[in-house]
Amino acid sequence: MDDRVFLSLFVCFLSLFPDLSHSAVQYSGWLGDKKTQGSVLKLTTGASSAPFDPTRVTQLSWRPRAFIYRGFLTDEECDHLINLAKDKLEKSMVADNDSGESIMSEVRTSSGMFLKKAQDEVVAGVEARIAAWTFLPEENGESIQILHYEHGQKYEPHFDYFHDKVNQELGGHRVATVLMYLSDVKRGGETVFPNSEAKDTQPKDENWSDCAKNGYAVKPNKGDALLFFSLHTDATPDPLSLHGSCPVIEGEKWSATKWIHVRSFEKRVKDSECIDQNVNCPQWAAAGECKNNPVYMVGSEDDAGYCRKSCNVCSS
Repeated sequence: MDDRVFLSLFVCFLSLFPDLSHSAVQYSGWLGDKKTQGSVLKLTTGASSAPFDPTRVTQLSWRPRAFIYRGFLTDEECDHLINLAKDKLEKSMVADNDSGESIMSEVRTSSGMFLKKAQDEVVAGVEARIAAWTFLPEENGESIQILHYEHGQKYEPHFDYFHDKVNQELGGHRVATVLMYLSDVKRGGETVFPNSEAKDTQPKDENWSDCAKNGYAVKPNKGDALLFFSLHTDATPDPLSLHGSCPVIEGEKWSATKWIHVRSFEKRVKDSECIDQNVNCPQWAAAGECKNNPVYMVGSEDDAGYCRKSCNVCSS
């Protein structure tokens, strides 16, 4: 189904059910910009998960659509996600606009790694909570990426939707991003939207970095989660969603990113099939990820990995 048709049908579906449509307004901003209300919802997936509480959600911007959830993660969940990643970090890559391949670039100087979907009970609980908040199915999401920014490290303004056709083949464009802050940052490290229509109305003092003053900015606070949409509701790219991570001036920054596509991002394979499920697999394998991150790359007894071909683990 065409991406525009899918999203249009989704909006029409919500309009048929006033209670559900109202919830979508409150929680994720599909249809409007009203203040969040509602009861706390306890999710059953992930016993260690914090309850989903829509009253903690605040709309930050309508152009682009951006929302902050205060206390989305508990301190224990933040620390757990960091511990899963800290010994497996590699230099972050970016997607080449023409080929779609992952390349190194000075526009992104952090380090990071990908978890595996539902890697453990905590990860599964976080993924379920993201799906409940965004009203987008878990299967549409990529694996969570953990990122670490040290002093001076940054990610210059960029779009999360794709310019190349290669990355659009599996799951289509990224429609939404959930950025979870796993640590406090003493100074700097803000997420900035240079094109936001709210940039000139946001008050800023000396506690904001110079980078943050170039747009609408969000300070990284441990446990908070930022949701923003890269596409309009008709599935066309939203240029106002341009965003970046300001340089860390004091301290360090840990974050976790969940990119969500307009279609399913999962492609189940049989053990006999020798394929890569991500265009970045050859680059990751060359960087040593088959050994450093085997659960995601190679797989486990319960599930095949995403880069079995590049890791040369396929059966003959």
